[in-house]
Amino acid sequence: METPILRMAGEPEDSNELYIKREDLLPFSMGGNKVRIGEAFFDDMKQKGCDCMVIYGSRHSNLCRVLSALCKSRGVPCVMICSHEDGEEQEITNNTLLVDWTGTEIVHCRKQEIAAAVEEVMNRQKARGMAPYYIFGNKYGTGNEGTAAGAYAEAYKEIREYERRRGFSFDYIFLPSGTGATQSGLICGKLLMGGEASIMGVMISSREYGRAREVVREGVASYFEKTGKSLPEDYQKEIHLLDQYRQGGYGRYDVRIEACVREVYCRDGVALDPVYTAKAFWGMKEYLKEKQVEGKKVLFLHTGGGPLFYDYLTKREKASL
Repeated sequence: METPILRMAGEPEDSNELYIKREDLLPFSMGGNKVRIGEAFFDDMKQKGCDCMVIYGSRHSNLCRVLSALCKSRGVPCVMICSHEDGEEQEITNNTLLVDWTGTEIVHCRKQEIAAAVEEVMNRQKARGMAPYYIFGNKYGTGNEGTAAGAYAEAYKEIREYERRRGFSFDYIFLPSGTGATQSGLICGKLLMGGEASIMGVMISSREYGRAREVVREGVASYFEKTGKSLPEDYQKEIHLLDQYRQGGYGRYDVRIEACVREVYCRDGVALDPVYTAKAFWGMKEYLKEKQVEGKKVLFLHTGGGPLFYDYLTKREKASL
């Protein structure tokens, strides 16, 4: 399931060598990092003897798109808990349409009602005679961080193998950081396999910085505990989170992010979305400029989100009418 790493054109004045790892090309449910993470959750569910899956996300959720498709293709009942923030627009997204296609049961709740909704759904599935598996552990969303992190501890091997073949090391790896699972996994991979790159998570949500950092830390610690490996004492020095580029929180963006979507597509033929990847790509470019980083090899992890790219195109087309 290896995905390509490609050199990007970059801007004419840019002295850094910019590369992109195309996780969006993973061959299931329109790809993305959630394909690897979804497989990890599915394997864990089976190992625990569960026979139905309870998933969680917003109407933008790439994870719910992938997990609902995995469950449908393998004949496993699936329930999605879909949360909404106060004042959030409620338009249908392509991801929620794809979840609908799979016949997944959708339970709506407000952001502050998630734990109660999880508990209610889990109890209802048990009353139906099922053994439900909630992807994030307990009703508060903790206890299963190591499972998702494991997917990108494995994927990190591909980056190291690419470096070996090319005879160089990346100086930075940038990626969108939402749930923290992908970043946790990459950090686990680096702790186990070495490497020179600083792994830089660009925050795309409204989660408080301290909590976001703790989520990444928990993911790393949980993976090492789950696998019985020895966790280095100084592992937290590998946690790098950038919270200054999130544009007000999850799903929010401005003309700078929109410009990034257009520019990367026109220059490199790569589709980014304004919720996750374009926001992180723009944040990466701003960071490199602000810190005056020059002459470095930089890798951007494209975590996918094709349906959200088309959401953006549709929204722009309607706005222009």
